[in-house]
Amino acid sequence: MEQRVTFDSQGLKLSGVLHIPDGLAPGERRPACLVLHGFGSNKGSKACISPAKLLEKWGYVALRFDMRGCGESEGPRARIICLEQVEDTKSAVTYLMSRPEVDPAKIACAGHSFGAAVAVYTGGIDPRIAAVISSGGWGDGQTKFEVQHSKPGEWKRFTETLERGRAQRAKTGESIKISRYDIVPIPEGMRGNLAPGSIMEFPLETVESMLAFRANDVVGKIAPRPLLLLHASTDSVTPTEQSIVLFQKAGMPTDLHLVANVDHFMFAENNELVIEIIRAWLNKYLSV
Repeated sequence: MEQRVTFDSQGLKLSGVLHIPDGLAPGERRPACLVLHGFGSNKGSKACISPAKLLEKWGYVALRFDMRGCGESEGPRARIICLEQVEDTKSAVTYLMSRPEVDPAKIACAGHSFGAAVAVYTGGIDPRIAAVISSGGWGDGQTKFEVQHSKPGEWKRFTETLERGRAQRAKTGESIKISRYDIVPIPEGMRGNLAPGSIMEFPLETVESMLAFRANDVVGKIAPRPLLLLHASTDSVTPTEQSIVLFQKAGMPTDLHLVANVDHFMFAENNELVIEIIRAWLNKYLSV
């Protein structure tokens, strides 16, 4: 069953869809999992819907929702700030803990790409999260951007855009808008994976927040709670080494899987190997 829901996050109303599995006995509480969307995306992305439906099928409660400023949620449109999304994720945990179908001691957090970085960071600072799943995530915004803009001349153009934006903001008090593909390059053949309604331009403050965001600094605090890191072995969007460094900095138990024959949007690809890895890992650490 899918139920449209709303919940509060720092005075903003966020919009979500709650997936409730069939067969719950009266008063029964199940493990639950948040599913976080990617950069400027929304809860209607395939990378959210596919895992949420799988979780429901396997007997878990799942919540996919729009971060503030995205989709149907309140907040300034396109103002995507990493630490504010961490606050929205913490608010979603609070909401799930209030649901009668949910075991409040067994709430996991799964995210894709930008949402994966947010999931790892939130898991590192919020002990209420029982387990974390990261797909194509990143731990250091600065090094991520340097690799994403590593072709000749790209890093110079990227940094010059930031410098121009800061100068204009200092002069006028207004922020420039930057195209999503100038922030995070995505090969043209993969752009069809973006959800309908995805944000295409962002303010300078979004880029600055990403540059400063370091899930690497807190990933070690997830332990002894379990962490699952998934990444395409050759990722055309987020550098694969980002998950490798997260693994190196994490405590145990942490599992890292670099998967061949998938790309950045693996949550949307319904790859049988990826599905089986997640199912077996959940059965081990957060069994229904």
